[in-house]
Formats: sequence, structure tokens, C-alpha cells
Amino acid sequence: MENESTSTRARLGGAGMGEKVAQWVDRRLGTRHLKGTVMSRVFPDHWSFLLAQICLYSFLVLLVTGIYLSFYFHPSSAPMVYQGSYAPLRGQLVSEAFNSTMHISFDVRGGLLIRQAHHWAALIFVAAMLTHVMRVFFTGAYRMPREISWVIGLLLLVLGMFGGLTGYDLPDDLLSGTGLAVVNGTLLSIPVVGTYLSMFLFGGSFPGDDVIGRFNTIHVVLIPAVMVTLIVVQIVLFRRQGNAQFPGPGRTNRNVVGLPFRVYAAKSGGYFFLVTGMIFTIASIAQINPIWRYGPYRADQVSAGSQPDWYMGVADGLLRVMPGWEINAWGHTLALDNLIPLMASAGLFLALGVYPFIESWATGDDREHHLLDRPRNRPVRTGFGAAWLTAYGVALIGAANDLIATQLHVSVNAVTWAVRVGLVAAPPIAYVVAKRWALGLQRRDRDMVLHGRETGVIRRLPHGEFVEVHQPLARADLYTLTAHQQYAPLTAAPVAAGHGADPRPTASARLRAGLSRVLYGPGTQIPKPTADEDRQITGPHRP
Repeated sequence: MENESTSTRARLGGAGMGEKVAQWVDRRLGTRHLKGTVMSRVFPDHWSFLLAQICLYSFLVLLVTGIYLSFYFHPSSAPMVYQGSYAPLRGQLVSEAFNSTMHISFDVRGGLLIRQAHHWAALIFVAAMLTHVMRVFFTGAYRMPREISWVIGLLLLVLGMFGGLTGYDLPDDLLSGTGLAVVNGTLLSIPVVGTYLSMFLFGGSFPGDDVIGRFNTIHVVLIPAVMVTLIVVQIVLFRRQGNAQFPGPGRTNRNVVGLPFRVYAAKSGGYFFLVTGMIFTIASIAQINPIWRYGPYRADQVSAGSQPDWYMGVADGLLRVMPGWEINAWGHTLALDNLIPLMASAGLFLALGVYPFIESWATGDDREHHLLDRPRNRPVRTGFGAAWLTAYGVALIGAANDLIATQLHVSVNAVTWAVRVGLVAAPPIAYVVAKRWALGLQRRDRDMVLHGRETGVIRRLPHGEFVEVHQPLARADLYTLTAHQQYAPLTAAPVAAGHGADPRPTASARLRAGLSRVLYGPGTQIPKPTADEDRQITGPHRP
């Protein structure tokens, strides 16, 4: 395998830039995996692969319920007097968007159920997407040839978040209007173009008259069209690249062990009805976004205890705990209290998106990988993922600082400072704990390979010593625990010295070697048992 990787790099090294790009694309989008029909394909059978199906099926529920709602919703900010079925609001001045949402909720047969199913499906879709993306990250499923699939999956997650944000603001109630005020403030903090973006989105100064119609176009047309296109591309890539699977006996980079298509299709069909049924069950018993309690949006009011949907709580949490810093220079004000949280939120997802490419560059591994990693066998990656999730979670807690303060009867300033400290201290702690945990599991696997599994049976030897009996592992278990590859860190090789050439390694080579040591240097992995160690403990013949 190493020779294959080396020869591939040698071929690419002698090619021109255009040929390198063509070969890179062909190895990821080529047709060599198109042999055979769909009916002859085999699909891995593991519970974690169901996460992608939850994403797909909840997205289908979103499309169907969204089409139904679009028949009754009027995306307009034009004022009118409410005369609907909800008596407490009769006679109040509302927008057409708010009035049509109330009409759907109280007067359209099944309208409230469909509306709540649409909202719950959005929450479940983003949650499933985030969980699926993290499953791909922790198992290394993003490695060649699936880098493009990784980028598409991350884009689908971000688009799902913005799709939920634009849909959340359509009813024009007091809660969504409060969220729009936050969006406007964030846009205005962007240097140079912020004011133009705000004027374009709101049709003038906030709140404007065009934002409902424009958000409706983005929510109903633009984002779904892009997402459907990306999902189709993802399915095509999946068809071309084949299936990734967890390591095990008989599983290699050239085959797939699992279920035949007919069985997989039958189980997937049943799972579709299960996911759809759960969404509608939740929608029928758990109320969400009761806009009649909030009332129509008014620019002079703010909804108390307002909370965004959970996936936007990260950005909102960073906004809440950020100090009110501003910079005044050359007659302009830079609102850092909005700009820094915006950049931090974008940087959080950007770091997750570029990590696979940094890892590939640091390892120098350009081979195809169709066998997934066990997270314990990549401690640094696992630690980074744990730190990312911790930062995400702490920021999410910050979005509820007011509710935490009122419900637990503590100072909101204390909660805010706790979140600030947590954002700095918690991710590094999570990284260290997750890395050490993974190393501990690796050490446990090594001991099991050499000594076998503990049985709990204590036996007394003839000379009086008590020992615990260990049961040797089956060959299948031995293979699973030792099949992973352990990389050696790269070194910064000096440039070939010639006339007038600098023999020292380039800055890029030193950076690459440094990253490689961080990922696979000392203290980042427990060496697998060698054949000599195995023979010394178990003898020449393992049972």
C-alpha cells in the first residue's frame, strides 16, 4: 500500500498542473466504480449509516409540508386588521404574513399539524445533519475519494441552518421580529458592505416592507433548489465512489460486506415511514412556535425570553456573551460586539471544513480509503472533534443565559461570565480528556490482543499464586483490533543543494512536518503489538 501511494505521488509530481487537477478529479469522480447494476450492490449494515437516511427522509417531509403551507401563506408585510378565529387578537393590526399564518393554524383543516410537522422536521433535519457530519468526521469517512462529499455534506448542514432561519422569520410575529433585529445588527457590523446588505434585505431601513417577501423567496425557492441539487450530486458521488464500511474480517478497500439491495431497500422503506411517523407524532403532541401567544411584530417591542431555534443558538450565544466593544477610527465605527461573534461562528464551521484537507496534507496519504477508522485509533482527530462540539455546546448554553438566570435564581452576569470562561477553557479540556480517553482505549485493545479477554475466573497456581484466567480473542476480533494503519510523522527533508540553492527545508515543509508530528508524533498513538511480542506471550501457536 505504501508503494502504491509513493508511486502515485511520483506520477503526480512529474505531471503539469492541468494534468494534476484532471487526475485529482478523475480519482474522485471517475467511472471505475460504476461496474454492475444497483440491484447487484451490497450496502454496509451499521446503525450509524441510518443518520444519513434520517436527513433524507426529514428533508422529504420538509418539502411536502412546505408545498402544502405555500398554498395558504401570503408573504407580505402589508397591514390589515385581524378578524380570524382567535378571539384575543381580533381587531388588532397585523401583517398579511401573520394573518395567513394564523389562518393556517386555526382555520385550515390540519393546518396546525402540518405547520408544526414542518417546523419539527426542520429541527430534526439539522440535528441529523450535524450528527451525520460528526460521524463522518470521527470515522475519517471524508478521506480520499470522498473529500467532495464532505464539503457537500457540510454545505447542506449550513444551508439547512439558514433555511430554518429564513422560515423561522416568515410568520412576522414578535419572536421572529426580535430575531430579525439581531440579524440586522449583525449585518450592519460587517465593514464596508454591511449597510448595503441590510438595505437590500429589508428594502430600506429596518424593519422595512420587503423582508418577508425576500425571505420567502430565499426559503421557498433558492435554498431548497440548491439543497436538492447538492443531494442529487451527493447520491451520484455515492454511486460512483462506492460504500465505506467499518473494518472487520473479510472487509477490504475492494469489497463491501453487508445487505443486498433488495433487503436494504425494504428496510429503508420501513425506516422512511418510521421517521415520518415520529415527526408527525411529535408535531401532534408537542407545541412549537405558538405565534398567537407572541402577537404580531412591532418595532417598539421585544419578546421577553426570546430564544432562536437550537442550531442558531450558537451565534446568538456568542452575541450575548460578547462584551460591547467598539472601535472608532477615521470617522467610522467598527462594532466588534457583533462582528467578532459573526467571525467566530463562521470560523467554527470553516475549521471543521478544512480539517480533512489539512490532515491529508500532513500525512501525505493520497490513497483511496473505503475502510473507516475507529475514533479511538485517531486520538488527535477525536480530541479536535470533542473540542469543536464542546465549543458549540458552551455557546449554545450562552444563548439561554437569561432563562438559566431566571430559572435557577442566579445572576445573569454570573452565567455570562461562566460561559465566557467556558468558551476559553472547556474546549482545550475536552481535547485533552478525549485524546487521553482514546489512548486509554488503544492501550486496552493492545492488552486484549496480547493477553485475551478477562473472564473474572480466579485460579490458584500450584505454588500458591492467584491469577485471573484470560480467554484468547477470536481471530475476527484480533483482526478488528489490529487492522488499522498507524502513520509515522513526516520529516522536513532539505531541498536538494545545487549551485546557489538553499539546502534548508522550506517553510511549507517545516509546517507540514510540524502538523504531522502533532497528528502522529510521540504521545499520539499506542504502538500495535508486534509479532515477536505476541509469540513471547502466547507461544508460537495462537489457539
